[in-house]
Amino acid sequence: MFSMKALKGWAAAAAVAVSAATGGQALAEDTIKVGILHSLSGTMAISETTLKDVMLMLIDEQNKKGGLLGKKLEPVVVDPASNWPLFAEKARELLEKDKVAAVFGCWTSVSRKSVLPVFEELNGLLFYPVQYEGEESSRNVFYTGAAPNQQAIPAVDYLLSDDGGGAKRIALLGTDYVYPRTTNKILRAYLNSKGISDADIFENYTPFGQSDWQTIVSQVKEFASQGKPTAVVSTINGDANVPFYKELANQGVSAKDLPVVAFSVGEEELAGIDTKPLVGHLAAWNYFMSVDTPENKAFIDEWHKFIKSDKRVTNDPMEAHYIGFNMWAQAVEQAGTTDVDAVRQAMYGQKVKNLTGGVAVMNTNHHLSKPVLIGEIQADGQFDVVWKTDGVVKGDAWSDFLPESAKLTADWTYPWVCGNCEKPKYPVLQ
Repeated sequence: MFSMKALKGWAAAAAVAVSAATGGQALAEDTIKVGILHSLSGTMAISETTLKDVMLMLIDEQNKKGGLLGKKLEPVVVDPASNWPLFAEKARELLEKDKVAAVFGCWTSVSRKSVLPVFEELNGLLFYPVQYEGEESSRNVFYTGAAPNQQAIPAVDYLLSDDGGGAKRIALLGTDYVYPRTTNKILRAYLNSKGISDADIFENYTPFGQSDWQTIVSQVKEFASQGKPTAVVSTINGDANVPFYKELANQGVSAKDLPVVAFSVGEEELAGIDTKPLVGHLAAWNYFMSVDTPENKAFIDEWHKFIKSDKRVTNDPMEAHYIGFNMWAQAVEQAGTTDVDAVRQAMYGQKVKNLTGGVAVMNTNHHLSKPVLIGEIQADGQFDVVWKTDGVVKGDAWSDFLPESAKLTADWTYPWVCGNCEKPKYPVLQ
């Protein structure tokens, strides 16, 4: 038989257990979890670690304003370690186990492709902050970096212009994965449309982490010695950029004779390089740290204060996270909930002042309208803006220069809900 004393003891213990469980649940419900999915180790850590840091800053700033919907934001940081299958595992963990309201992350397109099925299966929201190749449209991803028409195409136009040196031959150098290969497929078609034949296009791909560039740089120099103005378009990613630029300097490749325009090299990547021999080489982005606006000054000041170092730089993907995060926060407040379907609808038309003096707008194709800037590397590792668009350019998910894509459109608003449908032949009623 059980004694009354024992029964009372068990009842008390059960009450404590229930109280602890409900208390823990209440605590969890008092915060909104935000996933941060960036490589903090491996070949991409050179680029992605700072994106984790800026997300922590943005969340901290929002919490100082009172959080969202009366709740504090709680960052959940994971390290997929530049391992593409691990990105998918970590994404699933964030959505299923941690129950995050949104995820800000990925850099390479192969990491984004890896997590995409997870976000679509579990109806999560990913904010992707880096330039990419386009040719994708998902209702579960907001692409806050540049599409090809917001970076690659304008950069090539500049190289072909008199101001950019009037190039007649182009070397396409990239890391061997989907972003460089697809971007260069688009650029080859575009260059052909501009009268540049395949014989005047050199294309080469190298693995992530490539360290030996001597032979490839020599081949590019040989390609450029045929009597026609030549330029290099670089889609080299991650820490391979450091030895690549060092080899350019070693072989005396000057920007005057053979300009390089990079799509994945910004202030952060240049921080570990002696940039004096690289002065004049180019990068195309939607933001540079050197842009002189009140918004940018305030952002840089807050960054230095948060990171406790005046030497830490800012860059374009950081601005993309700044825009995406603030749009998400506005959408959550507008929707009155973190429910993904409600927030997605509230995202359309959201506006945030960008850091270059204009306004970023989220379009119904899940891409931003952004300005395009081209900058020259300076001796201090910063960029001097030498060209920019007059206004913002609307990101295009599908390239007009690939026949299979030119007929496609992306519009995720009701009643026209489609990411890869043929463009309607009649006006769409909204």
